[in-house]
Amino acid sequence: MWFDIILLVIAVALLIVGLLGSVLPLPGPPLSFAGLLLLQLTRFADFNSKLLWILGLATLLVAVLDYYVPLWGLKRFGGSSAGVWGSTIGLLVGMFTGPWGIFIGAFLGGLIGELLAGRDSQTATKAAFGSFVGFLFGIVLKVALCGVMIWYAGAAILGK
Repeated sequence: MWFDIILLVIAVALLIVGLLGSVLPLPGPPLSFAGLLLLQLTRFADFNSKLLWILGLATLLVAVLDYYVPLWGLKRFGGSSAGVWGSTIGLLVGMFTGPWGIFIGAFLGGLIGELLAGRDSQTATKAAFGSFVGFLFGIVLKVALCGVMIWYAGAAILGK
C-alpha cells in the first residue's frame, strides 16, 4: 500500500513537471507520459494498452515536432541557424526574467541571432517572428498533450 502511495506521488509530480516543461525547456510530454506509466503500476489506475500506445506515440510525435516546427517557422520566414540558436539562448535567459520572459526572450534572441548573422532588420524581424510562431505552436501542442494525460490520470485517481 505505501509503495502505491510513493508511486502515486512521484507520478503526480512527473505529470505536473511535465506540464511545466511544456513551457520551460524541459521534456514536458515525456515526463508526463512517464508519470502516466508510473501511475499504471499502482492500484490507482488501470489504463488500457491502446490508450497508452496512443499517448506514447503522440508523445513521440510531439517531441519530434517540437524540434522541427520552430525550424520550419524560421526557414519559412527566411531565417538561418543563427536565429534558432538566438531563440534558444533567448528562451533560456528569458526563463529567469518572469513568465513572459520566455516568449520575449525567444523572439528577441532570434532577432539578435539573425542580426548578428548579417541579416537586415526587416529580414531578421520576419525570421524571428517565424521562429516565435513555431515556438508557440510547439508549446500549444505540448500543453495540450500534457493536459490530456493529466485529465486521464485525474479521472483514474478520482475514479478509484
